[in-house]
Amino acid sequence: MTFAACTRVPEGKELPYAAELMGGELAVHECANGVRVPGAEIVLEGSIGPETAAEGPFVDITGTYDPVRQQPVIEFSRMYLRENPIYHGILPAGDEHKLLMGAPYEPKIYRAVGEVTTVRDVLLTKGGAGYLHGVVQIRKNTDGDAKNAIMAAFAAHTSLKHVVVVDEDIDIHDPYDVEYAIATRVRGDTDIMIITGVRGSSLDPMRLADGTNVKVGVDATMLMGREGEFRRAEWP
Repeated sequence: MTFAACTRVPEGKELPYAAELMGGELAVHECANGVRVPGAEIVLEGSIGPETAAEGPFVDITGTYDPVRQQPVIEFSRMYLRENPIYHGILPAGDEHKLLMGAPYEPKIYRAVGEVTTVRDVLLTKGGAGYLHGVVQIRKNTDGDAKNAIMAAFAAHTSLKHVVVVDEDIDIHDPYDVEYAIATRVRGDTDIMIITGVRGSSLDPMRLADGTNVKVGVDATMLMGREGEFRRAEWP
């Protein structure tokens, strides 16, 4: 249920999506206001009006304090509880927080990159707060595929700040292997894309006052036609 709540799905599709994650079945109940909700441990029923109030500061996914924001005020009218309910709290900037924030975007990036080239795998890295840094593994068909993959990844996840595109022989779950690709397959004058004045994550401390930031894409793939020069030795 928590994972479903963190995933952006079309309006009205939240409950069917959650049901699929739970094997096709999801118990739901109707609140006094007519809203159908999952059979959760705790349900708060209320309404959102036009009033706003200062919220925060809170520790967010980067481990830094999010700025105080004006947010809508919720007026609660009822609370529903299971017998001996369990409250599930999430540690801010912990592994669970990063997983819930980032994991739903990995298939979006995968699908978008798959529209422009052959994609093999996608990872939002733990060091990038599970949200701001990505690595995309592709099989190149032309030399422009990596740059197309970079642009597709940024379009699919607008909060993505830096993305590295690598070949099939690079293990994207091994940061040493990704760094190796950057060290041996990147020319700084041709393989780094810098995009300025674009929307970034509101959670990034480096954002500007207008919400824009700078995105960097790195083509860490082999040069086509010269693959033999990049192949690593294999030991028996």
